[in-house]
Amino acid sequence: MNEELELIGTIERIMFQATDTGFAVFQVQLATHQPIVARGYLHALHTGEQVTLKGAWVTHPKFGRQFEAKSCVAVAPTTIIGLKKYLASGLIKGIGPVYADRLVDHFGDKVLEIIANEPARLREVSGIGEGRLQTIITAWQDQKELSQIMVFLQDKGISSAYAIKIYKKYGQNSITAVQENPYRLATDIWGIGFKIADQIAQNIGIARDSIKRFSAGIIHVITTVVGNGHLYVHLDELKELTRTLLDLTDPDQQEMREKRLSQALHELYEQREVILITYDQEHYITLPTYYYAEQSIATKIKELQAYPHKQSINFDLLDARVRFAQHEHDVSLNEEQQVGVVTCLKNKVTVITGGPGTGKTTLIKKLLYLLDAEHIPYKIAAPTGRAAKRITENTGQAAVTIHRLLSFDFATYSFTHNEKNSLQVGFLIIDEASMLDVFLANALLKALPLSAHIVFIGDIDQLPSVGAGNFLNDLIASGSVPTIRLKHIFRQAQDSLIIVNAHRVNNGEFPISSLPDAKPDFIFIKEEDPARVPEHLMRIFNGGIQRRGIKQDNALVLVPMNRGAIGTQLLNQTLQQIINPGTGMDMLVHGGTTFKVGDRVMQLRNNYDKLVFNGDIGPIIAIDVQDKTVTVSYFGRYVVYESSECDELVLAYAVTIHKSQGSEYEAVVIPIFMQHFVLLQRNLLYTAITRAKKFCILIGQPKAIGMALGNNTSTERITFLQQYLTTNLVCR
Repeated sequence: MNEELELIGTIERIMFQATDTGFAVFQVQLATHQPIVARGYLHALHTGEQVTLKGAWVTHPKFGRQFEAKSCVAVAPTTIIGLKKYLASGLIKGIGPVYADRLVDHFGDKVLEIIANEPARLREVSGIGEGRLQTIITAWQDQKELSQIMVFLQDKGISSAYAIKIYKKYGQNSITAVQENPYRLATDIWGIGFKIADQIAQNIGIARDSIKRFSAGIIHVITTVVGNGHLYVHLDELKELTRTLLDLTDPDQQEMREKRLSQALHELYEQREVILITYDQEHYITLPTYYYAEQSIATKIKELQAYPHKQSINFDLLDARVRFAQHEHDVSLNEEQQVGVVTCLKNKVTVITGGPGTGKTTLIKKLLYLLDAEHIPYKIAAPTGRAAKRITENTGQAAVTIHRLLSFDFATYSFTHNEKNSLQVGFLIIDEASMLDVFLANALLKALPLSAHIVFIGDIDQLPSVGAGNFLNDLIASGSVPTIRLKHIFRQAQDSLIIVNAHRVNNGEFPISSLPDAKPDFIFIKEEDPARVPEHLMRIFNGGIQRRGIKQDNALVLVPMNRGAIGTQLLNQTLQQIINPGTGMDMLVHGGTTFKVGDRVMQLRNNYDKLVFNGDIGPIIAIDVQDKTVTVSYFGRYVVYESSECDELVLAYAVTIHKSQGSEYEAVVIPIFMQHFVLLQRNLLYTAITRAKKFCILIGQPKAIGMALGNNTSTERITFLQQYLTTNLVCR
């Protein structure tokens, strides 16, 4: 083992710093030597700081001799050069390289003392007005508090990036919150998993066999299962997953720990922190919020159906109006569509489903025409901004996202429209309803007045929602809601190979690349070598789509998974170099990803503070290098991310097929290979193809595509909405 050494020097340059893990590579100037390169998992570092490092010399196979730092104690610099570097490092929001020079030139080596004790004097420096002064004061106070908290959290094994998140969540109460219940970090702080929270808990003295640890493990397993789409977990599976999570493998402790596990489950049940469902002689466990979401949906649908119609529709004239176009702006319907419109008007809750080209949009347009004729107020909404924009373009009527429709109240951290403040609407039409998870569906239905009609429109053959539950499938499977399935493919749709192949795939048939009289809007590129995909992407994005009049920013690559050679993570790096290669522009490096102005990025979680949601995509329109912020435009609304929030963003030149739901792009490229075999399903490929509007390119191995076509057994989600709608199933 190498001897532990102590080095003292000044940080000259930070070569790499991963804010998600705290790992950093940096250059240190020692007093009597040339600069050395050090590395380690350390708290936030800043150029100009004087540091005392403890560790040992190691030899990196690629980069040579480096100092492996196990700990780092930093103090503020005292030299003029050090102070300038320190303040220019981004430590204090509002001070970048320019103001660092001005402040140090004006106040000399007293500058930090002035900032701490006499901040009003900063106005003496040219360019610092009241706004920037307040920013600096707040940032200085935050970093002082953060510094104290960081020392405590680092000692408990928490990285700098997570420490910042903890501070943003709990503020001055951060240390108290962690000491009282470290397991809350796994649910309160996005990105901190159970393993990290568990390690922190043990570091502050919570025993491995404590009831608190077992209870936290059970709750974590349930929430993890929900993250995979389920709403419940079988009791036996819950126990097994908890044993694995808590590493209960010691045979000498087995009997005691089994008792602890049962005791924790019983206490959670008695305290109503978990719900037990018994169905078909099997036991399932969930959290109350998930149980009540499905129960609330079932109750509201039954109430809507039982409540009398209040719409003043003239049903004597309805038949003629539905069958025939009344004027040039009206539309004609086939028999399926006519039945669909009448069903919507005569029933309080209706589902309309069908694949591409079956006339769902035409049906909606006719329904809207009739509602206008009867002066019935209606609203149109969709789960995502792209879906809302598309239905607006297709119908000519304004549509909004469901989140905007329900209006979020920051004071109560809930939707403004709810059971106590219902929407003022006679008809509510929800497009892309297959994307609805149970939580959004529940919020939507709670805000709907009992007098209103609601119509859910979606493609039931697509992938289920990214969020938990199986709302639309369960609604249809229950048989309790009138459902119209449009099957006829219109002639103009048959002229598109995209639509033809979508239906072929849905029927388990291999897609084709040509058809007499059909538009050549679908191409299959046979490729056995995944390593050649970047070559294909280079040709496609540097000429292939442009020849068809399609811009690069209206093309998307869709793949089954994030990891691997043909996953979004590596493909996004490749596509960034193809589409947005600029090196002279403003950029910000975060967690190994370089964000540039012009990059297309995607939000990874629902963030109600910013009103952006999981799967939202938009371009980066500005990066402030000095304040380390990134500004993204979501349908014209600008959202600013601080550096520590950038782990909510990923590049979105390539996204998973699951995340693409509700989106539509002029061109879509779909690489499918055997390395994706775990996820290859028919509805996955079908969903990907239906995202293309003008041009679809399928690249890959015929064997992999054949595997997807042959797998029509999508993963069953454990939900009980169907039973709640049709039986008296209740919790125990």
